Amino acid sequence: MQPKSAVSREEWTRARLEHMKREKELTRLRDELAAERRELPWVRVDEPYAFDGPDGRESLCDLFAGRSQLVVYHFMFGPNWEEGCKSCSFWADTYDGTQAHLAARDVSLVAISRAPYALLEAFRKRMGWTFKWVSSNDCDFNFDFEVSFRPEDASDEGRPYNFGTGRFRGEEAPGLSVFALGDDGAVYHTYSAYARGLDIFNGAYHMLDVCPKGRDEEGLEFSMAWLRLHDQYED
Repeated sequence: MQPKSAVSREEWTRARLEHMKREKELTRLRDELAAERRELPWVRVDEPYAFDGPDGRESLCDLFAGRSQLVVYHFMFGPNWEEGCKSCSFWADTYDGTQAHLAARDVSLVAISRAPYALLEAFRKRMGWTFKWVSSNDCDFNFDFEVSFRPEDASDEGRPYNFGTGRFRGEEAPGLSVFALGDDGAVYHTYSAYARGLDIFNGAYHMLDVCPKGRDEEGLEFSMAWLRLHDQYED
């Protein structure tokens, strides 16, 4: 690699401090957005969703595992797929390390896909993951949260996605949803994010962002064309 410019330590520090002003602006704005996000209204979830997983048949309420907050990652793994989505796997590679910390703050994390549980479990073991992963194959959960699409939803432009602001051409799409257990015992939907809204949940991408080459995705057929499942990279 060739440096864009090479300067003295003093010049570098001045440039770094100038850039830090912008970083601090972003940090303050991110804090404001986070506070605003926490004030969004909730929607009561009355549908009797049922999931298959390591603990048998469970309801959405069961997935809270005794906590009051639940984060669901909508992992792309269709009923007839042989393996999970490599992009979702890129995100999921970080989940195991967060489990204890989330639990300490009253949060459970679960991945949900439409593939049968046996396929999910086999792929989870292959990847070496330990986070909980359940199947929604027998209910409309994925369709209701707009991460799975029926054939009749298709059009030349793709399926409406990300609250209708974009289009998605596949049968499965990524997303993340948050739920809360109310004092009345009901489950409430409090937040969902899709598309680039998922960036903040991928620590590896943020590490790449501070490196000289960044994500280094310019010129590729599509942004994540370089990505592989973590057991498929060459040394």
